Amino acid sequence: MITCLIIDDEKNSREVLNKIINQYFSTKLYVVDAVDSVAKGVEVINKLHPELVFLDIEMKGEDGFQLFKHFDSVFFDIIFTTAHKNYAIEAIKHAAIDYLLKPLNFVDLNDAIKRLERKQTAATNQLRINALLQNLNTDSTKFNKIALPTATGYTLEKISNILYCRGDGNYSKITTLQNKEIVVSKTLKYLEGILPSAVFSRIHKSTLVNLNYVNSYSRENGHSITMTTGKKFDVSFRKNDEFLSSILQNKAQPENDN
Repeated sequence: MITCLIIDDEKNSREVLNKIINQYFSTKLYVVDAVDSVAKGVEVINKLHPELVFLDIEMKGEDGFQLFKHFDSVFFDIIFTTAHKNYAIEAIKHAAIDYLLKPLNFVDLNDAIKRLERKQTAATNQLRINALLQNLNTDSTKFNKIALPTATGYTLEKISNILYCRGDGNYSKITTLQNKEIVVSKTLKYLEGILPSAVFSRIHKSTLVNLNYVNSYSRENGHSITMTTGKKFDVSFRKNDEFLSSILQNKAQPENDN
């Protein structure tokens, strides 16, 4: 049984989530309390130590992220709830933290619980929270770090440090500027969706490259590129025009390394 706390300033939202949990997940989740502010949430967490917190992002006069300022280490799991898909959601996705869009429903909550049951260690949970807070502190829609799910947990990597990604079924291999290889349990399509399209280009069904590190393009014997490291990749016929458009429009830009 997972003990959980609901933090949401809307009474109706608290009641709906509580009702769904009691009706469908009473053997898996137990709600210790439901409160309407971060301050009250902090009190409950310090007193009852819930294992999971459902945290509303946007509340009157505050946002849910203020919760983390009250803890040196986050010992509980987080599932964010929100009625809006905005910049904060993108930051949450980059940190590989779960979220639910309102109005809440059984299907989405069931999927979130399944992911929670497969969760990694508390240490990797703290890493993801750190990545989230760093990304939220950026002054634009650029994110600095991404949480990459691996076989043993998560690896946090600067986006600007990713050279290219190669897909292999349900797994992908990421190569960094330091020639470090990270095997992640996500498809290349997933990585393509979460990495910035202004910087990363899918040049082949199995290859996604950082445009900042493309050194040259050749039409000799088909289409191909050479990376700054000397590594060569084929560009598929279907992806060629899109790739050329990307580099000719100078979409790739040096990324902030802070």
